[in-house]
Amino acid sequence: MDHSKEFIAIVDQSKSRVSEVTVEDLVKKRNNHERFHLIDVREDDEWRAGHAAGAEHIGKGVIERDIVTKVPNKDEPLVLYCGGGFRSILAADAIQKMGYRNVLSLAGGWKAWCAKNLATEK
Repeated sequence: MDHSKEFIAIVDQSKSRVSEVTVEDLVKKRNNHERFHLIDVREDDEWRAGHAAGAEHIGKGVIERDIVTKVPNKDEPLVLYCGGGFRSILAADAIQKMGYRNVLSLAGGWKAWCAKNLATEK
């Protein structure tokens, strides 16, 4: 997908404040039994079409509204993902501004997850 230069500019600004994790590093975290919330921030129809096994769904459009209810402990480790890694960066930046201190964005998002043939659910 071609993104506008304005969109890329705000993503780049958020990237300066958000840490990313690769699929490989995320798999290591799971294999080491590290506890974290894997949160899919894609749209409802994207979620219904398929998502990472074990993920929770809180769409980007409602994450600021719903995150405190779903994950009240702001020290809980969170890994956000979207389709390609842009929306999750923006969502991670927003919830960090709300006081969440342990937030990562999955580099490459759902596309990277699927490219590694990792488990999915519907």
